[in-house]
Amino acid sequence: MNKIILMGRLTRDPEVRYTQTNNTLVASFSLAVNRRFVRQGEERQADFINIVAWSKLGEFCSKYFKKGQQVGVVGRLQTRTYDDAQGQKRYVTEVVAEEAYFADSKKDGESNANFENTFGENMANTSSEFSVSSDDDLPF
Repeated sequence: MNKIILMGRLTRDPEVRYTQTNNTLVASFSLAVNRRFVRQGEERQADFINIVAWSKLGEFCSKYFKKGQQVGVVGRLQTRTYDDAQGQKRYVTEVVAEEAYFADSKKDGESNANFENTFGENMANTSSEFSVSSDDDLPF
């Protein structure tokens, strides 16, 4: 199984290019992902991980992701090699994104009333159809 799940901040805006053979869009960007543990007396370390998103997902990332945003990416790890201009063999390890998500909280000034789901329902006005008046009503 080859599955990567990352959450981090974009170190730069996604860079878009198109393949020469079939003109497919590919967006590439880098995520700064904090390490889990901090050594006492040191600052938190981060790993900088290269991400590649193809076609529609790449278009989404290039359109909506900006430097500094916190995002989540689900994908797979891929390694590849190529020869550079001097004929040297280069190795690249990157994550090929299969899913991408916003992970930042809403910016100041935005309200839930402005957010609508795909069905056009106002998410701020949704309420639960169940109510509990006391703990005695609970079945457990």
